Amino acid sequence: MSRAHFSVQCLDCGEFEPFNLTQTTCSHCGSNWREVRYDLAKTKELFEQNLAERPFDLWRYRELLPITEYIPYLSMGEGGTPLVHANNLGMMLGCPTLFIKDERQGPTNSFKDRQAAVAIAAMKEASITEAVLASTGNVAIAYSAYSARAGIKLWAFLTSLVPLEKMREVAIYGTKVVKVTGTYDQAKKLAAEFARQRNLHLERGACSIPSVESMKTLAFEIAEQLPYFFPGYEKRGSASKWKAPDWYVQSVSGGIGPLGVLKGFTELYQMGFIDRIPAIACIQAEGCAPMVHAWKANKAVADPILNPKTHITTLSTGDPGRTYTLLRERMLNLGGGAFESVSDEETFRTMHILAKLEGLSTETAAAVAFAGTIKLFRQGIMKPNEIVVVNCTGHTMPVENLILGDGWSTDIVASRQDIDTKPQEGLYGALSNLTPEKVQKIIIIDDVEDARRLLRRILQSQGDFHIREAESGMAGIQMIKEDPPDLIILDLMMPEMDGFAVLNKLQEHPNLASIPVIVVTAKELTKDEQVLLRGKVKALMHKGKFMSDDLSDEIFEAIN
Repeated sequence: MSRAHFSVQCLDCGEFEPFNLTQTTCSHCGSNWREVRYDLAKTKELFEQNLAERPFDLWRYRELLPITEYIPYLSMGEGGTPLVHANNLGMMLGCPTLFIKDERQGPTNSFKDRQAAVAIAAMKEASITEAVLASTGNVAIAYSAYSARAGIKLWAFLTSLVPLEKMREVAIYGTKVVKVTGTYDQAKKLAAEFARQRNLHLERGACSIPSVESMKTLAFEIAEQLPYFFPGYEKRGSASKWKAPDWYVQSVSGGIGPLGVLKGFTELYQMGFIDRIPAIACIQAEGCAPMVHAWKANKAVADPILNPKTHITTLSTGDPGRTYTLLRERMLNLGGGAFESVSDEETFRTMHILAKLEGLSTETAAAVAFAGTIKLFRQGIMKPNEIVVVNCTGHTMPVENLILGDGWSTDIVASRQDIDTKPQEGLYGALSNLTPEKVQKIIIIDDVEDARRLLRRILQSQGDFHIREAESGMAGIQMIKEDPPDLIILDLMMPEMDGFAVLNKLQEHPNLASIPVIVVTAKELTKDEQVLLRGKVKALMHKGKFMSDDLSDEIFEAIN
């Protein structure tokens, strides 16, 4: 498939350069803040040629995502969520054109599935195998699910205020959970320092290009879905028949969602798919509303909230940083918008209203957006004749504690004094204790990528290993010679040099012959082949006939 061209532009110096996920700053001025720019004329042409034949999911809009190739096996059906006419709530507010974008229908029940799907695909393209993030809940859950599919080891730093149900859901995917007794902003700093110490990829929120770009797909889907509720629509994919709402409403923590959605609507407008860009309404919890305070005080920079006072912990980002500044600037350039806050009590009351009027059971963070919408209608900021779309951001399910048992998280107590210390001192220095001093090294030799990914995922879920992969026997031998591992996991059926030949090569070198080897193969061995393996392998396992625990038992026996 032909691709539309994209590059990255620095928001500070304006310079363009190619997109590279592992390059986190502008090479000209060092700024962290950059955005993707696309050849929109070419993109429009590709959309008009291809959209009508594509499934209605996130990857339908792949030409406007910073991914070189779509990777089908990573997808879990993300995107393509319903747009629901909120008939009863709309009647209550006197607005017959109120709609709900039901993001509860994503693979992990939140709109963060979009972010995780694109970000993990970008990591896979960049050959990243281990990553770190900080989260108030839903991001960690979504990234954990997609990391599991991609074979990427994930470390999640979660504030202790995150509900245990969400923490357990993160842990059940095999993610390493680090529970920080402190604020979310402290957890972010600890995650960044941990990533720096171990030279790991860090998910950087609004500074992460794939994360922001993923949120545009909400705008694209809404613009395609809205015409179906109005007379005269034609088949989906017709550029002249897309429709923008007057308002897009979302609950906000760090602000990455509205930032991406606004960019998405702007690109559609520039391509001529819609005739206007909607106003954005960002709703925050009253006990942690730095953006709202700054907006109402007409400030370009939000003052951080150091001690959030809300039970809605998933929205407790006290310092939105430059995200607010960018949102404010773009919203004002487009003629306005709104930042509003709602109390915990208003939020809980709205949860009951949504359930009783629309049959929607939502988490508190999603209900904040609806409580804010009600408030904006009552203030007269939103009008009865306007088209309003509210993002129902998520609905999570609890994970039973009995499934995980004890020891599923590592706890860190953070104080402000600790956070302000220099790297390697105090709490930052203690981060190195999260992993064993000696990490066992394992090499997987298999010519099938899916098999390597499965083995990597099993290993990551069972322990802390340094894992390397070789896609052929020759490459595996070279890798072993350069840096001998503690264990080799070997396939037998490979072209050119099969597993038997690899074992013979190892026997030629006394320092390599003693490395334990576990053979994992789909081949049914003859008696002669079994004789060839005798004395050369620690264990023989057949693909499709063992559980992950069986393999981990053999691994621990081999290296301990």
